[in-house]
Amino acid sequence: MNVIYVLIPLAIIIVTIAVIIFFWAVRSNQFEDLDRQGYSILFDDDTKEKSKKENTASTNESGTE
Repeated sequence: MNVIYVLIPLAIIIVTIAVIIFFWAVRSNQFEDLDRQGYSILFDDDTKEKSKKENTASTNESGTE
């Protein structure tokens, strides 16, 4: 029965920390763009090909081959 006197304040502290972290995440715009990370997985190959083409074009423009 004495363990309840420890567990109740501990649970209140954990819930308070979770609420503080949640409000911090909302205020720092962590939930603004939820779809971008999912799209980056789908279009990752296209980005690599574009960056390779840009790197090739930039080295050709600078005179080195």
